[in-house]
Amino acid sequence: MNTLDFGFGAVEAQLWTLVFLMTRIGAALLAAPFFSAAAVPVQVRVGITGAIAVLVSAWLPIITPPALLSLAGVLAIASEALIGLALGFVLQLSFAAPVIAAEQIGGAMGMSIASTADPVNGAHTPVLGQYFTVMLTVIFLGLGAHLVWLRLLVESFTVFPPGGAWFGVAQIERLVGFGSEMFIAAVAIAMPVTLVLLLVQLASGVLSRSAPALNLFALGLPAGILAGLAALIAVAPLNADQLVVLSEEAVQQVGALLAR
Repeated sequence: MNTLDFGFGAVEAQLWTLVFLMTRIGAALLAAPFFSAAAVPVQVRVGITGAIAVLVSAWLPIITPPALLSLAGVLAIASEALIGLALGFVLQLSFAAPVIAAEQIGGAMGMSIASTADPVNGAHTPVLGQYFTVMLTVIFLGLGAHLVWLRLLVESFTVFPPGGAWFGVAQIERLVGFGSEMFIAAVAIAMPVTLVLLLVQLASGVLSRSAPALNLFALGLPAGILAGLAALIAVAPLNADQLVVLSEEAVQQVGALLAR
């Protein structure tokens, strides 16, 4: 029995069960992109967390620790928070890949100094990073991948029963391995545009050597920006396909994290 007893009997037991379930769900929503956006009010996040917890308590036979305020109960709550943070962090890795690619493209174009406030992360990101982030968010939601992720979040209560589930070495290795896949996806997104910009920079270098009187900065910077914008427009369908694959891989990685 919990240390705190407010005298509500069975209703209080159901309340403690709901709070216990909300720990994993709330941690996952806190770590996941667009659910944890600064534009999403806290009341909405708590409402979504509570609604999912009610459904989970009705669908699955959840057994909460008898004393949540004891040492065993605190460890169980920490385990729930760890699992939820890991499930949301996998999506964060996937959404970080386009931002890394945008930083590389912006640096090659000479637009690295142009930044804007990111309402999702509450920080300043490159302008191209906002473009790729919005594009990935639209594709992710359009594919219904967020619904699949929520389903996997609910299934995690079956794979890792509450109260006695800690991530093993296999899950930690998979989580670390997803970081390398994030950089691979970033390279795949940035490579077409950076190759075009490399050719433009080589051409600008040849012209500056052939005609030293030309101002390299006055010629190379506008040429790099124009070539980068043209390359982004040309490879937009390819980037869309890559972001679709990235969205699918993000959900697959969450499913792989739940595999025993």
